[in-house]
Amino acid sequence: MELSIDGRKAWAYTGGKPFDPALPCIVFIHGALHDHSVWNLLARWFAHHGHAVLALAQPGHGRSEGPPLPSVEALADWALAVLDAAGVTRAAVVGHSMGSLIGLEMAARAPERITQLAMLGTAYPMKVSDALLASAREQPLAAIDMVNAFSHSSLAAKPSFPGPGMWLHGASRALMRRMLAGGGGRDGMNLFEHDFRVCNAYANGLQAAAQVRCPVTFILGERDQMTSPKATRDIAAALHANIVTLSAGHSLMTEAPDGVLNSLRRALAPTPHPS
Repeated sequence: MELSIDGRKAWAYTGGKPFDPALPCIVFIHGALHDHSVWNLLARWFAHHGHAVLALAQPGHGRSEGPPLPSVEALADWALAVLDAAGVTRAAVVGHSMGSLIGLEMAARAPERITQLAMLGTAYPMKVSDALLASAREQPLAAIDMVNAFSHSSLAAKPSFPGPGMWLHGASRALMRRMLAGGGGRDGMNLFEHDFRVCNAYANGLQAAAQVRCPVTFILGERDQMTSPKATRDIAAALHANIVTLSAGHSLMTEAPDGVLNSLRRALAPTPHPS
């Protein structure tokens, strides 16, 4: 599905169903150097079970035109503009890693519009080491391999998505390389370094949490080396979040697809409209 935001193409996957803004809407927001495709299983399930789905590709990622936006706050404003363009008044938001921070900002900036918030593989602050930032800048392909090693809890997760025994490291590496070459690269930017700097710079998490009014669920990987569950204590308390911990690393959607789906089905169950 193509939309126009400030004269630039924004692309969203609708889960294999025509988008109907009259249905309860779920917005999926990917993490660094990813695109909408990380949500295929979840987007399809919800689209085929009574929801309108928008799995977004952020500016400069995948099929959405760049340039990549400079901050979590700017990305939250862009995602809210996508809702406007799609004719959506209220929506639930699901974000992974960097996308979880964008979802948090959306819920803070438009608390009347966000019905539920699910933050996967999240942490705050989401700091990135100087060594990884330098590697992302100077040797991005090697940094992609490093991040994939940190993001997966085993060499061959079973069961996994899209099928048992799928080489999760290789699939993720291929996606990240494609984003690096064809996403921000169109605008002369190292998209890997850019996305990690966006995560590293975000400093508004606790202030944003104070503005959130919807139910919040954290879905965390107990063996996550990218966003350690230990780093969620303060932000989880500020959000009064329900915490679900799965046996996985940072790449939750592929390592624990059934666990993530079942957790989201509970987290996104309908809630009464505030009076």
